[in-house]
Amino acid sequence: MNDYEQKQADRRERFQDRAEKAATQSDALYSAARKRGEAIPFGQPILIGHHSERRDRNFRAGINRMTEKSFELSDKAKYYEQKAATVGTGGISSDDPDALVKLRAELAECEADQERMKAANKAIRTGKTPDKQVPALVALGFSEATAQSLIKGDFCGRVGFPAYKLSNNNGNMTRIKKRIQELESRRSRETVEVETEGYTYREDTEENRVMFVFDGKPSQEVRDLLKRNAFKWSPSRNAWVRQLTGSGIYAGQTVREGLAKLKAE
Repeated sequence: MNDYEQKQADRRERFQDRAEKAATQSDALYSAARKRGEAIPFGQPILIGHHSERRDRNFRAGINRMTEKSFELSDKAKYYEQKAATVGTGGISSDDPDALVKLRAELAECEADQERMKAANKAIRTGKTPDKQVPALVALGFSEATAQSLIKGDFCGRVGFPAYKLSNNNGNMTRIKKRIQELESRRSRETVEVETEGYTYREDTEENRVMFVFDGKPSQEVRDLLKRNAFKWSPSRNAWVRQLTGSGIYAGQTVREGLAKLKAE
């Protein structure tokens, strides 16, 4: 497990811990609310005008508040459970130091699938009849059940792998190749650092981030400028950051120009 994968695992664990804590609090509040509710005799109305009316209303309102808070915490637990479940499911991140290795492996798998689908379609065209098509497909590594399914065709009567599957896979290969080229280009860059009055601008190749590090807390006007350009505050880096991409670098230049204008005013 590399550093990035460890961070992902730690992040997943934090979400799971928050979900568990919220669920525990929800259960405790709900149980407490039920216990308080059992103190009220079944069907007992509020006695209007009685000296106990105010106290009774407050008691029942407290039960309602506890129940509502219990439901809110239950929703919070579900939210963090979903967050934990989605960590690491967004594909190969550019932040992963092994991203190039993983992308090349993914590309190789797609290329193998493409050749396999093309070979299967050729075997089906050449064989013409099931007694020849099925053995040819099995020889390519397909199970007999899959081979039978391929020669049977889909609901449109198309046998083998339809053209859209090859087209989609080809498009995916093009996308992966482009990402590999972008990452190779990005990682060959050198870190850029520009110090100016009030802040430091950095294109950090190691962190894979465009960063603004201010001498102190920037003004609301500056924070709004950063947010408009999709920069987010990163407490761990003590900086405003966004990913180091072409658009991220462009956004960084836009912010720098905006900061220069603010300073000139």
